[in-house]
Formats: sequence, C-alpha cells, structure tokens
Amino acid sequence: MSTTQTAPRVKDTAISPGLYMSFELGDKSWKVTASDPRHGPSRYNVDAGDTTAVVHCIGKARERSKLGPQARVHSCYEAGRDGWWLHRWLVEQGVDNIVVDSSSIEVNRHARRAKTDRLDGDKLLAMLLRHHRGERVWAVLHEPTPEDEDARRTHREFARLTQERTSHTNRIGSLLVLHNLRPHVIIGGRNLAVWWARHGTQVPPVLRAEIERECARLTLVKEQPIEVD
Repeated sequence: MSTTQTAPRVKDTAISPGLYMSFELGDKSWKVTASDPRHGPSRYNVDAGDTTAVVHCIGKARERSKLGPQARVHSCYEAGRDGWWLHRWLVEQGVDNIVVDSSSIEVNRHARRAKTDRLDGDKLLAMLLRHHRGERVWAVLHEPTPEDEDARRTHREFARLTQERTSHTNRIGSLLVLHNLRPHVIIGGRNLAVWWARHGTQVPPVLRAEIERECARLTLVKEQPIEVD
C-alpha cells in the first residue's frame, strides 16, 4: 500500500468536519482517495476486496488529518461490478457511504483527456465534498434489500440466456450458408435433427463437428430458461 500527499488547501467552513473518501474499484486493485476539508488528498492503493487494507487506509487518513476516532467518515464509489457488498460492509464499519450512478456524474466521458485512476479518484472526492455542501452533482442509488437484489438475478439470467440462444441460432445459420445450406426448419427446433441427418454429410467433417457443438450449446440454453422460469 502506498500514499502520496499534496499541499494543504484553505479550510472550507461550508462543510461538516470529518474524513471524506472516494473509491476507484478496479478488478485487481482499488484506488482510495481521502481528505478532510482542511487538507489536500492522500492516495492509497489496495488489493481489490482487501477490507483489512481499507480499514488501515481509514486509520492512516484519520491520523494524517488529526481526526479522532469519533470523527465521521463519508465515502462514495460508482455503481459497478462489486454491487452492494462493499456499501453494506462500509456501513457496518460506521462509514456514511453512498453509491452513485456512473451515468449521472457530471463529466464529459467523450472528451479527449488522460484516463487515470488518480484523476477519477480526485474527481470523485471533489464531487463528494460538493455533494455534502448540498450541491446536486450526481444521482445517488438506493440500496436494495439483499432479498430484492437476489430476486433480480432471475430476470437478468433469463435475458442473458435469451441473448445466447439467439447468438447460437445465428451462428449455426451462418456456418450452414458457407456451404449453401439454408434449412427450411427452425434451427434448434424438433425437426432440425431429421434435416441434419439428410444434409449434414454435405459439410466437411471439422465444420460439421463445430456445428454440432453449437447445436449442443443451443439445446442447453433452450433448456435452462425453463428451469429459471
């Protein structure tokens, strides 16, 4: 874990004292940027998911800002692949955390600029401070209950399986056209096996094996939505 510091800035009396933190959540590492209203940010690198290291960062940032253990800690991160577990864990630690909608953050994501974790961490921290001053800078997401969050998985899996079924169907059709085979039966339907027994020999063996593997995957993704439903 490493940290760097910048020069102090003028104290902002329009915001409550405490520690403010932003998280940039990557696949392998997280960037934690922390500050209080009197100082510039400290920046830390921790392994993704290392909650012990996050607690250490909070302690180091408190020490640097000369904040006592009772000082409030506020944090934020963008909604993404980590979902809500980190939010719930932070709340358990007594941290006032918010999860923000990435699409609502006021930044021109099409602008030609350097894309670095440091820029994004600083940006998130600055916006967190503005948020606590009462400005409307982003949309804060509401935490679902664990039961509601889990219930959403069914709909999402069903939609994904439907997309996979379409993908396999299109792939099989494209492979057959390579040899001018255009079945007049539904690909993946009950009549395909009979049609394939008649026409499959027109396809070279390696391609024939590939098509049959695609058909096997298609059969699977046709069965699983029934289980999900």
